Amino acid sequence: MYPNSPSQGRIPLPLPCEQQQPPLEQSQEQPLQPQPLQPQQASGYLSKLPVSVAPELLSPEQFIQASINLHNNVKRRSDEGNIAYDVKRQKFQSPQEQTVNHQAVPLRGDLGCSYPGSPAFPLLQSPSPPVLKGHVPNSGECWLYDHVDTTLPVAKDKLSKQILELFQALQQQVCDLKKKDICRAELQREIQQIFPQSRLYLVGSSLNGFGTRSSDADLCLVLKDEPMNQHTEARHILSLLHKHFYTRLSYIERPQFIKAKVPIVKFRDKVSGAEFDLNVNNVVGIRNTFLLRTYAYIENRVRPLVLVIKMWANYHGLNDASRGTLSSYTLVLMALHYLQTLPEPIIPSLQKKYPECFDSTMQLHLVHHAPRNIPKYLSKNETPLGDLLLGFLKYFAIEFDWSKDIISVREAKALPRSDDYEWRNKFICVEEPYDRTNTARAVYERQKFDMIRAEFLRAWVALRDNRDLYSLLPWKGIMKKMNSL
Repeated sequence: MYPNSPSQGRIPLPLPCEQQQPPLEQSQEQPLQPQPLQPQQASGYLSKLPVSVAPELLSPEQFIQASINLHNNVKRRSDEGNIAYDVKRQKFQSPQEQTVNHQAVPLRGDLGCSYPGSPAFPLLQSPSPPVLKGHVPNSGECWLYDHVDTTLPVAKDKLSKQILELFQALQQQVCDLKKKDICRAELQREIQQIFPQSRLYLVGSSLNGFGTRSSDADLCLVLKDEPMNQHTEARHILSLLHKHFYTRLSYIERPQFIKAKVPIVKFRDKVSGAEFDLNVNNVVGIRNTFLLRTYAYIENRVRPLVLVIKMWANYHGLNDASRGTLSSYTLVLMALHYLQTLPEPIIPSLQKKYPECFDSTMQLHLVHHAPRNIPKYLSKNETPLGDLLLGFLKYFAIEFDWSKDIISVREAKALPRSDDYEWRNKFICVEEPYDRTNTARAVYERQKFDMIRAEFLRAWVALRDNRDLYSLLPWKGIMKKMNSL
């Protein structure tokens, strides 16, 4: 159970989807013994703010700066503890807690079932946002599922049937998403005691339609609408949360503070068994989540094809950005680009076709509402899944000109490389759909690039000759493992 939430006393969640994860590397900081925090308690930071200044009256920038200034004046406590650190703090209520349109994306009604003693989740009470021009609102907030067509394509040939079978075995289930969002809601309550104006969003593959049952969950904590310096502000805030997770939240285990280009705190939720990556104010990830989600459901061949591509790349060592290969996000953009550039496209450029729905200046609380009524794309291209997988492998093995072109989902075509620093000395360049920069981890080692391209070529030749997914993936073993979870 989550001991720090108002829902103390509810029974633990059943974990039919839980799977064992390898232990993370221990943080250099010595873990402190978690101590359950009562609902009226809070961290020492807020209690030290001037009593004449209520945090809910501060702007996000003022509040962040106040916490930084305060933190710099507070002595680091030892592992034995510091009584002053444990003083009770007042739980300030943010005005936004009454109007919760900043909450993460609402789920359908059947995900809101309560456990004994638990309150209704705030994210299920989100009011409708202002109506956009040309937008036809629907009643309720069920659109994430009720307005998504999950019908699968018809598969007549052996390879296409194998792709569908693997997809159905691996795709994230409703229970997986539900458990992740319960943890998100509990963490949001806790974090809002420290940063009352904050909003916590579930982003990435868990929500964009391309997640598997074993996918980690990405969280984005938003403290202000302006860009945040990831090397100073974001790192400071994450260091506070990292310590708070260690000392206060007994349901969080193995928290690690990773000081990357976009710093994160990695942790595991004991209740759901899910692994999480938490960043601060990396808001482009929120916009990308709903752009990719719309692509995922606009045509029923997209999700099965992309998920199998991700599984193939992962199995063959092509899907590890930390080791210089391709990130899952890059693989998704590559697959979408291929489907856009066929002689008869499977999908269009959503940013060109519906610019008002994917405006990079749109307020964050409207981002998930804007594309809700985009209709399915009716392509004249009826190529089966098996042939699309073959075409994807062939395209990037021998057809795409890596030395001259950039992959652009925004433009639905390959763009010529410029001599800008952003694209120089990179072997694989994929444009970010919103800010138009290179993806966070481009392939810049010749050895890695040659390995990736050789694997694309080998897979294409193997499938072309035998049209059997067994030659690329031990997919029956994968299905057996996933079904046992």
